[in-house]
Amino acid sequence: MQPSQHVINVRAASRADQPQLLELNNSAVPAVNALSVERFAHLLAQSIWVGVAERAGEPVGFLLALDQNAVYDSLNFRFFHARFDRFAYVARVVVAPDAQSAGVGSALYAALFAAADAYPVTACEVNIKPSNPGSLRFHERLGFTAVGEQDTERGTKRVRLLVRSINASFRSLR
Repeated sequence: MQPSQHVINVRAASRADQPQLLELNNSAVPAVNALSVERFAHLLAQSIWVGVAERAGEPVGFLLALDQNAVYDSLNFRFFHARFDRFAYVARVVVAPDAQSAGVGSALYAALFAAADAYPVTACEVNIKPSNPGSLRFHERLGFTAVGEQDTERGTKRVRLLVRSINASFRSLR
């Protein structure tokens, strides 16, 4: 393998990327939920940032972020919406299996953090049922901390809700 095949490039997604990104998303179930073409298009239209990670010119991952103004029926999104005035919510982060542990996720998050510096909090969730310990360790290494847990999908899933950079925009529910 030539060195250029190890280099990860992150760029803004284009409309032409939609079919490949949807395929990446749906191949990552149960780490993420499957999406229809229409549902994925809805998320893309509302996103504040969508980054595509490429290796040797081929997409190997993506990250899709929404802000507090999105119309998104996710229970996890609503958790953050109730607690933060302004935030970047990671609705999707997907890395192809053959690209995991190669710096793809780190590159995507670094690009998001640079692009979304106007948002004081980056929020996401990680499955703990079914267990995704690799994702949890990864997010903790990036500085995310737990702010809650909740059951989703009628108790078939449980997620840990994570934030990075909690500050004065946090609205306490006390």
